[in-house]
Amino acid sequence: MLIFSSLIGNIFEFDGIQQAIRYIQTIGFSDLLDVAIIAFIIYRLILLMRNSQAGQVIKGVLLVIVLLGLSDLFNLHVLNFLLNSVVQIGILALIIVFQPEIRRFLGQVGSSRFRRTFLLEGERDVLETAITETVSAYQEMSCNKVGALTVFERNSILNDYIRTGTSLDAALSEELMKNIFYPKAPLHDGAVIVRDGRIVGAGCVLPLSGNSNISRDLGTRHRAGLGITEHTDAVVVICSEETGSISVAMEGMLKRHLAPETLERLLRNELLTEQEEKKSVFSAPTLDNLMSLFRGKKEDEDHVGKN
Repeated sequence: MLIFSSLIGNIFEFDGIQQAIRYIQTIGFSDLLDVAIIAFIIYRLILLMRNSQAGQVIKGVLLVIVLLGLSDLFNLHVLNFLLNSVVQIGILALIIVFQPEIRRFLGQVGSSRFRRTFLLEGERDVLETAITETVSAYQEMSCNKVGALTVFERNSILNDYIRTGTSLDAALSEELMKNIFYPKAPLHDGAVIVRDGRIVGAGCVLPLSGNSNISRDLGTRHRAGLGITEHTDAVVVICSEETGSISVAMEGMLKRHLAPETLERLLRNELLTEQEEKKSVFSAPTLDNLMSLFRGKKEDEDHVGKN
């Protein structure tokens, strides 16, 4: 035991370990907060880029950084000069390459949940009715294998996509949804866009997903549903014309083969706040409303998986 204590004492006599201990003792709360914020930002950037072509560009950037370090280590002056020149113009190039991801990231940062948290009682009722009617319509369209694509707008405004179709202002109902997506209807090929529980556009054209890892079994309707969620925070409900399977696209990810009950629960979790689902409705903002802005949304389903 004496030998062990002596060995420990000798280890802590090394200057490097003592300096490390002194450095750790200087770490304060602000330092931990600083590291946590940077880690969260990096984590969010990884989530935004992992399902897009930007992930391949990141690998190329890391390779350039490694080569730059090796060229400096082994005194490869010509290679070091060329790589430094690439780095100098690389910032502008990265901004151009990552423009969709940067726009999406800033859009998510700038968005807020205030509008959904402080909805008026009437608006909450409209949105709840829209969810119920959507689930009923998709349940029947699924049985009849009718293709459908419905986009629920959240914080990201979808006016640019509404202009590509026919502008409407109609209450969402099961009958109207089935009429729009009836195979011989003029607007059945496009997407329906829903804002605050009302249909504001039909026959709308959506951008196709740029994700090269999408399953080949998925057609244009699913690719369009994924595409809009890669650029906005919208929630998209898709019904396959071939199989009748119901899917939900969100944040560039796709969850397939959903039962009507699961679809309704998912839409409520994503489109309604906890306060909106309570039986007692407050006409003015309360402490619970404010706390909901900082409370994470409860997830009762697995994370949306890619196929």
